[in-house]
Amino acid sequence: MQRTGTAANRFAMIQPPETIRVSKSRVSCDGSGDIPAALGHPRVFLEIDEHGYVDCGYCDRRFVLIGGVADHGATTTQPDIASGASL
Repeated sequence: MQRTGTAANRFAMIQPPETIRVSKSRVSCDGSGDIPAALGHPRVFLEIDEHGYVDCGYCDRRFVLIGGVADHGATTTQPDIASGASL
């Protein structure tokens, strides 16, 4: 069996499927997006904390607060933060 890729590639973080910039710190997610809501997940309400972003625990969609500390385009390198979790 041949291994491909470098150690950096093997341990790279998986990119969030979608990042949405929002203007309020309280957001809701039902996983629908481009699909009908019935095919998504239960609606959850998430609170963006001092990190400036939050990830949906169901679909991993990332919500970034516009003008917040994480609103600089590089949130894909930051760890997942589910609502109510702490680092």
